[in-house]
Amino acid sequence: MLRSLYSGISGLRSHQTMLDVTGNNIANVNTAGFKASAVQFQDSLSQLVRNSTLPQQANGGSNPAQVGLGVQVAGINTNFAQGAAQSSGVPTDLMIAGDGFFMVRSGVENRYTRNGGFSFDASARLVTADGALVQGWTAQNGVILPGQGVGDIMLPVGATLPATATTAAAVTGNLPAETPVGDQLVRDIRVYDAQGGSAMLRLTFTRTGTGWDVADGAGATDTLTFTNGQLTGGGTLVSGGITVDLSKVTGYADIDTAAFDSQDGEPAGTLLSYALSDDGSLVGTFSNGKTQVLARVALATFVNPGGLEKTGSSQYMPSVNSGQPTIGTAGADGMGTIVSGALEMSNVDLSQEFTNLIVAQRGFQANARIITTSDEVLQELTNLKR
Repeated sequence: MLRSLYSGISGLRSHQTMLDVTGNNIANVNTAGFKASAVQFQDSLSQLVRNSTLPQQANGGSNPAQVGLGVQVAGINTNFAQGAAQSSGVPTDLMIAGDGFFMVRSGVENRYTRNGGFSFDASARLVTADGALVQGWTAQNGVILPGQGVGDIMLPVGATLPATATTAAAVTGNLPAETPVGDQLVRDIRVYDAQGGSAMLRLTFTRTGTGWDVADGAGATDTLTFTNGQLTGGGTLVSGGITVDLSKVTGYADIDTAAFDSQDGEPAGTLLSYALSDDGSLVGTFSNGKTQVLARVALATFVNPGGLEKTGSSQYMPSVNSGQPTIGTAGADGMGTIVSGALEMSNVDLSQEFTNLIVAQRGFQANARIITTSDEVLQELTNLKR
């Protein structure tokens, strides 16, 4: 039989594979996080017709004569170039800007994906569209502990931020130096106890001949003295376990701006809303105005991402040639950052894919002509004897 028949068959098979890969790329042109693939061809074994010869004194050497036996698919490579960002406005839609994969758990196996179309299920767990559980770290009192293992990310619906008792407060501003002796200024601030109960801390400033006397009405007092408007005496008052810092108060004329600047207590608060930051942190906002880190999404990188195996659902699994995943935080150790409210679109280039369709089609047709021509030659051979 003619070798060209089998070369043509190998060409048909290889270009059919190219058509299959190109068709899959086009079909996934709108799949979030999809990475296009490309086929690489290589020639098959060649049959040696004549060996090469060494150069002689009287004769030159000759090259080997070989007849190729067709083509085969050398590999199907995945292009992990960054896809375009598409804003969705959904806070749980995440996009990785840079290298890395989201880590998800399906059953007992971990998978990796670039598709960040996540949402919270009925159990308040962050999941993919097909129910795989997004992996990360859960914060303990707002802190991600070093060395903590990854696990499911959950939104603590109804979580309460405990109250914090006020232990320190500060007064800043200016006490007017032209105030008549005996006149008083009163300043208030709301403070909290360990149960979150609130009370008013009131300080009364009384003008004296040398400065100001400060009293809280419960027996705590302090005397402030000034030289050229700068505090030279006093500056601290302890009222009911709360240390009030008065060291930044000044005593210039014509300015009445003295007021409480801050206090470190807060009431208890309940979770009102959440947002995701560029390092993957799930940050909760509480009714007392405070924010706290609730969890953090984990990212993974591979030495050779091209070695990952596609498992469907826009997910990958490690192979022997991808290396094991390195787990880390977005923005650290060469990993990309996370953009909330956006999705990474497919990186399929339609113009390139349609060109590949034409190339594959013409390659298929040309190899079909090889088979047709070889058949005609065989037909002529069989017609030699009639």
